[in-house]
Amino acid sequence: MKPFSIFLLLATAAFPQANQPADKKDWLPLFNGKDLTGWTPKITGYPVGENFANTFRVENGLLTVRYDGYDKFSSRFGHLFYNTPFSYYIIAVEYRFVSDQAVEGPGWATRNSGIMVHGQPAATMQKDQDFPISIEVQLLGGLGKGPRTTGNLCTPGTNVERDGKLFTPHCLISTSPSFDGDQWVRAEVIVHGSESIEHIINGQSVLKYEHPQIGGGNVSKHDPAQKTDGKLLDSGSISLQSESHPVQFRKVELLNLVGCMDKKAKNFRAYFLKPDPASCRF
Repeated sequence: MKPFSIFLLLATAAFPQANQPADKKDWLPLFNGKDLTGWTPKITGYPVGENFANTFRVENGLLTVRYDGYDKFSSRFGHLFYNTPFSYYIIAVEYRFVSDQAVEGPGWATRNSGIMVHGQPAATMQKDQDFPISIEVQLLGGLGKGPRTTGNLCTPGTNVERDGKLFTPHCLISTSPSFDGDQWVRAEVIVHGSESIEHIINGQSVLKYEHPQIGGGNVSKHDPAQKTDGKLLDSGSISLQSESHPVQFRKVELLNLVGCMDKKAKNFRAYFLKPDPASCRF
């Protein structure tokens, strides 16, 4: 499926009279294929902005996470934050797992990474904090020995609702197939503020939930002031994980669903969901 075809369907369903579905040119590339401009690393045990051992790098045009500068992993979980927060949007990445896991990486982190959405700002993380308070779209590679879904949900310092009820377990498994080997997989996350979040894997919806909010555990050494349990998350940071297994991203792009909703404006788009009148151009 083409990168924007799922949104043709979404736009048509949401706006029956629309004649301006999402166009490929409307996508914002968050990764320029050359360097980490626009991104800030935060690795456990190090201050914001310190890219310990060149964990996050660009190799042959790919945003790459590697651990060849580590003697052992030692729970140095990392996150690469995009510097601009968003509220209503679709984030898409094309990823693959490569090589072997870092020495002393936890067993659960084999072929494991993630896209963190609605996260706290990088600047508010403590030096020794392990994960940002956020919603994690968990990316998993198959192990060649049975099913292992990707596009799952995990919740460091957060909860969600499903079918009108609060869901408090740490992770929720998706309905995706397994992807063994080093094949490229496209993961898309449709984020509608505090209303709903949907996970799409290779064009297929695999998980959906509502009302992301702060709560629960599974985050440590954070600033308590950043964790107001029960607070709905309607916007926040986006980050990519380093959890001890090398991973590469060949594309990271975003379709903003906030914009000019005045049909008389030159930059009107039918797929916008949240109005930004100040952005309208006539």
